[in-house]
Amino acid sequence: MSKWQLPPPGGHMDRRTGVYVQNMTMRDIDERLEKNDVLIVPLGATEAHGPNAPIGEDIFLVARMAEAVAERTGCTVSQPLWFGSHPYHHLGMPGTVVIPEDVFCSFVRSMIAGFWNMGFRKQILLNGHGQEFVIPVAIHQFGKRYRVPALIVNVNWYHAVPDYFKTKADGGPYETQFIHADEVETSWCMALFPELMKQEWAVDNKPFGFLPEGHVDKAGNLMRRPINWYGHIGAGPIEVKAYPEGVVGRPTLASAEKAQPGVEALLDYLEKLVTDILKTFPPGVLPPVEYVTERDKEEIEAVLKGPTKGGKSIYSLAYPP
Repeated sequence: MSKWQLPPPGGHMDRRTGVYVQNMTMRDIDERLEKNDVLIVPLGATEAHGPNAPIGEDIFLVARMAEAVAERTGCTVSQPLWFGSHPYHHLGMPGTVVIPEDVFCSFVRSMIAGFWNMGFRKQILLNGHGQEFVIPVAIHQFGKRYRVPALIVNVNWYHAVPDYFKTKADGGPYETQFIHADEVETSWCMALFPELMKQEWAVDNKPFGFLPEGHVDKAGNLMRRPINWYGHIGAGPIEVKAYPEGVVGRPTLASAEKAQPGVEALLDYLEKLVTDILKTFPPGVLPPVEYVTERDKEEIEAVLKGPTKGGKSIYSLAYPP
């Protein structure tokens, strides 16, 4: 019997005693930091996912994952960032809210800094949307601007368990390759939040590109083709012209059973990541200062102590934040 309850018994976003940091008092947070100072930050988007799925699908995926892992490990979760950066071919789709890359990076960088200042200096940015080419920029902007010891990692859920996205031709459960709002992604949604899905409204279409197959990869770059899915414009159509349904594939083929082994493997991985982070760096312990920054010792000690304990805030190191 699996240790993970799938589908999960609803969300945590309005629970007083749940896992979300925004639902906690500062006293709650300080007590939690003493036991586990890892924070999972779900990043996603608001975008069209067809007539059968909520436009917040990308967030519900990673939020449910984060909640399950936090319940098992004792780590904390941030309420999610509902809006994301988008590639060119997403422009124009009704239901899709496009945030420019510079705005998105500044926002994520500022989130990292604020959580660091709060005491969550080990953060997992858990991404559920096709913006994996943008999030690392925000992480490095944070690192360059503040130059403080921290552990900030980006996990794109579909990269963590690539073996669980195989088609039947390669020994997997799926008829089609993972793209967007399709058989694969919809199956994961049905495993994690079936109460938000309306599968009787699902519609299919046929994905196509302009170049022969073999050059440009599909979602998650899981096929390891030479050109990443986001590494072009013009090799395929824009969605509003080719896929006005908001679907790229065949969501009518989806089922929770197809996704469940992958969901469990991903939750196992995230649990291991949190556990390994804490084994390496127990609560209050960070990567060694002498190896991760050239800032003066006095500056670092002041911000590590924090503004309410006789030190300074992270914002004393850089302006604007």
